Amino acid sequence: MAVLSILDREHTIAPPGYSRWLIPPAALAVHLCIGQAYATSVYKTSMVKHFDSSQTAVGVVFSIAIVMLGLSAAIGGTWVERNGPRKAMFVAACFWATGFLVGALGIGTGQLWLVYLGYGVIGGIGLGIGYISPVSTLIKWFPDRPGLATGLAIMGFGGGALVASPLSRQLLGLYDSSYDPNVSTSVAGGSALVGLFVTLGIGYFVIMMFGVFNIRVPAEGWKPDGFDPRTVQQKALVTTANVSAANAIKTPQFWFLWVVLFCNVTAGIGILEQASPMIQDFFRGDGGKSSVAVAAAAGFVGLLSIFNMAGRFGWSTTSDLIGRKPIYAMYLGVGIIAYALLATVGHTSTVVFVLLAAIIISFYGGGFAAVPAYLRDLFGTYQVGAIHGRLLTAWSAAGIAGPLIINGFLDHEGKPGTLTVSAYRPALFTMVGVLAVGFVANLLIRSVSERFHETSESTAEATR
Repeated sequence: MAVLSILDREHTIAPPGYSRWLIPPAALAVHLCIGQAYATSVYKTSMVKHFDSSQTAVGVVFSIAIVMLGLSAAIGGTWVERNGPRKAMFVAACFWATGFLVGALGIGTGQLWLVYLGYGVIGGIGLGIGYISPVSTLIKWFPDRPGLATGLAIMGFGGGALVASPLSRQLLGLYDSSYDPNVSTSVAGGSALVGLFVTLGIGYFVIMMFGVFNIRVPAEGWKPDGFDPRTVQQKALVTTANVSAANAIKTPQFWFLWVVLFCNVTAGIGILEQASPMIQDFFRGDGGKSSVAVAAAAGFVGLLSIFNMAGRFGWSTTSDLIGRKPIYAMYLGVGIIAYALLATVGHTSTVVFVLLAAIIISFYGGGFAAVPAYLRDLFGTYQVGAIHGRLLTAWSAAGIAGPLIINGFLDHEGKPGTLTVSAYRPALFTMVGVLAVGFVANLLIRSVSERFHETSESTAEATR
């Protein structure tokens, strides 16, 4: 269709003088919207009551979405590179919004499988395509500061829940007068859930369109004022050559980095997935009562979201200064120490517990934000978005492994609400081992062999 031709790559080339600082807000518009995936716990209890199902059955919706994120990013990465960020972001917006609307239909008709299909499968595809769609473009606009650029956008995914959580509670209160957004145990009715999903679907689509129509790709040969590409070549592990996505997965560097991301995410999810009950269990007295109130535990979850978001920007920006390999050595090495301390002395003080958990979560967020720049360093800019998509299968695997490790140990130790710090120690020490594996994998990363490099003629032909 002629109208949709505006989405084609050739119509998104920036005119002379276009400010590259307009690109991060466009990417942020998409990532803030899809970051709603971290806020599903807000209406989880209401969904359980509405469908008269278990926590596990409803929780599967989120798991499906994360698995589809990784799969769609891996499969669709090359398509995103070929068609450009505008078309990719538009497709992501359509899938994400449709996911909410199909999910609303499932809620309205009492069919949980439709919520699986809608939010889980269709919405999950929107998550994956939306997550990787601006990455390659940001790196091309910011060859001098790729960590800062990707951190600005991916920060939005981590911070999306900070917007979506209070917004969802207020919308549920608007659609159901019996629901109190200030009470964590309050439950909303089915019609309010339908209204919430429809509102979010339409609202997010509109916001994502801001990103779609403001995204641009740099003209061929463009570079920032004062930027000398030779300065990149002087940095350790940073290449000026290019590797295709097909060749990247044949290199040991890709798989070492896959292990690094898998281990970092698995350990971070270990805290995120159990954040609220975990802080209460760590400070549970002999009588079974926790000294940490439910409201305080909810505040702790919000604090972790802030550190998750701050880590994505702060640590990825720092990686531009000290390098990607050292920053991941810090994530994993200091993470090992933090997890060991959490298991041994975390119960001695809430301040110590919160500080250690905040550090771990900041590394979790930073790991997501710095990995596109790490890929650019190793494989060049040619198909970095497609390579990033393939690497995100590590996230899907970690999204399954992390909760399985934590819940497996906790289920063996006792029932929720009766657990204490001793129940968490086996899981926490397991995470120490997981991080150690990632630390070794990061140490093994070297520059990519020249035999995997593309010729300058092939990359020029592919980008025409």
